[in-house]
Amino acid sequence: MTEPSAGTKPRSTRRPLLIAAAAIAGALAGIAGVYGIGGFKGNPQAEACHAAVKQAKRLEPLARGEVAAVSPATKPLLVPNLAFVDGAGAPHTLSEWRGRTVLLNLWATWCVPCRREMPALDALEQKLGGPRFEVVALNIDTRNLDRPKTWLKDIHVGRLSYYADPSAKVFQELKVVGRAAGLPTSILIDPSGCEIGYIAGPAEWASEDAVKLINAAVGNS
Repeated sequence: MTEPSAGTKPRSTRRPLLIAAAAIAGALAGIAGVYGIGGFKGNPQAEACHAAVKQAKRLEPLARGEVAAVSPATKPLLVPNLAFVDGAGAPHTLSEWRGRTVLLNLWATWCVPCRREMPALDALEQKLGGPRFEVVALNIDTRNLDRPKTWLKDIHVGRLSYYADPSAKVFQELKVVGRAAGLPTSILIDPSGCEIGYIAGPAEWASEDAVKLINAAVGNS
């Protein structure tokens, strides 16, 4: 067998290198197509949420007292378009609330802190609920589906609209993005569907501290 002359690379060696180079170029072109040419600007959905991060920074001084456990957003996060039903069984998705600020709360009747928190959420909705803001309390009981409605009626929670996901899929979707470690879970969402702040655990939402925070988030102050 003849050996290749000095300084000449075998044809069989150059061909894989050319193929590899073409594959890398193709991959980079694909990435550029998704994220935008010129510095890999990032996912367009995340880009849309940079304003929410800036707002969260402005609200940070108000996360104190009864709402000190609220963590203002530090990275852009478009909240998943969660699917659930209302009290009559009609389907809804979170995107229906675009255009208003939302305090999304996940709760269940077997969660003791959730039960303690519900009257405060109801009071917050009574104080600030309207065209620009709504508390969306989402029940995720998977058994005895009439129990949550009966329980809310028994404790005279009447300002909150009833929403539920008996499959608890919403919890899993939020868990994937790091926003559901347990119950209760609350996420403050801007009119574009982006996270402003997050809290794992209960808060006194009817307190003066909470009202100031929400008012600032909505733009009432």
